[in-house]
Amino acid sequence: MLPPPTNTLPQRFSAERFILEFPTQPQRFYRHGWQSWTFSSWLAPHTPALPLRAAQFRVKDEDPLYALSEKHTSAWVAAAQFQEEDILLLGGLDFGARIQLEENQLMAFYESGNGEWLLARGKESQVFNHYAQALLEKYTRHSPQKTVRVWCSWYSFYRLIREDLIQRVLCDLGDLPFDVIQIDDGWQVSTGDWEANRKFPRGMSDLATRIQGSGRQAGLWLSPFIVTADSSLYQKHPEWLLRDEEGKPVFAGRNWSGRTYALDVTHPAVLEWLEQTIRRVIDWGYRYLKLDFLYAAALPGRRYQEMPREAAYRQAMQVIRQSAPDAYLLACGAPILPSLGICDGIRIGPDVTPYWLNHPLSAWVNNPNHPSTQNALRTCLHRLWLKPLIDIDPDVVYFRSKNNALTSAQRRLMQDLALICDFRSTSDPPHWLTMPERDALRNFLEQEVNIEPLGDYRYRLNGREVDFRPVNPLPPPKKVPVWLATNLGFLQMGIYEVLPAVWEYRK
Repeated sequence: MLPPPTNTLPQRFSAERFILEFPTQPQRFYRHGWQSWTFSSWLAPHTPALPLRAAQFRVKDEDPLYALSEKHTSAWVAAAQFQEEDILLLGGLDFGARIQLEENQLMAFYESGNGEWLLARGKESQVFNHYAQALLEKYTRHSPQKTVRVWCSWYSFYRLIREDLIQRVLCDLGDLPFDVIQIDDGWQVSTGDWEANRKFPRGMSDLATRIQGSGRQAGLWLSPFIVTADSSLYQKHPEWLLRDEEGKPVFAGRNWSGRTYALDVTHPAVLEWLEQTIRRVIDWGYRYLKLDFLYAAALPGRRYQEMPREAAYRQAMQVIRQSAPDAYLLACGAPILPSLGICDGIRIGPDVTPYWLNHPLSAWVNNPNHPSTQNALRTCLHRLWLKPLIDIDPDVVYFRSKNNALTSAQRRLMQDLALICDFRSTSDPPHWLTMPERDALRNFLEQEVNIEPLGDYRYRLNGREVDFRPVNPLPPPKKVPVWLATNLGFLQMGIYEVLPAVWEYRK
């Protein structure tokens, strides 16, 4: 058991596990999520650690080893606040570090073996900066920080993209200053079979050439560590799947593709296939890769080669980096710390939506990780300390009022957070925008911004004060049957996300 430090100098030491005991319970506790979408925020210590009531979301949105824990469990880093400017931060510098809060104690441990820790006390900005700098020493930033400006197909067309829709967007964008046009989910034969489907009859290489002809980089979405049962990879290579203790394929969550399963990324044949897949995509002409559902490589399971699960993930990501040394890698659904030093950018919150909150799926099944604009903003705000380490992606912003239930104030909060992150992207098709909205988009992409933190979730951007405090409150839980909450939540997604895409697809 260690006493808390009384000075502000950061301390570094190695330990497998220990307990940090405080004289009193802290006023607030900082809980950091495992992967991109996992809830991160300051919490009141007495707030119960509510498990996700819908089992199908636990694998996709949480770290499944701790999803049912009664203790607040933080991945790699946690902090306790005792006074307004008295924060104690405890951060692991190696893979597998976890910290749990129990009353006036922080219980810290590594899942496998010893590891290094950093302990710092002081103001919030100071202690998180100490931690970021310690990580930067260990996981050197892969590329210099730069403004990223991306048009992405997902949040308008979803999986209903097709070649002619993308061609129309290319034509309609005109001279809007995007650096990347990124094709998202829906182009592939199946999840696991990464070839163009019949909606892209001229193939992905031809599309990349057309995107490059507009003066922009071509970007492509892949989820390289998951497969669906309808894929030829799943059917031909069952030995490539990660298995549980009973020998069954490890379920990796349900998404728009259906039930997905994790690949065993320690299997030599999987790593060879992974290298070939990435090299093929690079040869097509794609130099911006959005890699999604990456947590699957680090799920618990029996592996071909025994190693800690986050080390297995890191090894697979290194294969991708070596196969695409000059590509921009954006990690999504990714374990945060093991992605540092390999990826150029990382998603730092859940997916946004054209509405503020999906109450049935966020509140009624206790899932603050679920796609919703409020959930995305909340977690992103609590991960801004990552900015010195990697490009941080808060997801796209909306300018369109068409097919959008967000208020103008809510859309502005999204835009302001993107300016703070310096990652600027949208999925708005130009023909969905009014002229004033198109002008606002251009200004967003072009403007220089001066950022002045004011504390308490407030910032001054080019002299204009922005207040993110309304984003933080968690909606009160509601005792609604899981089946009803889930169905109502999917209905809301269908109305605001699927139906506009279907209408656009049919036109």
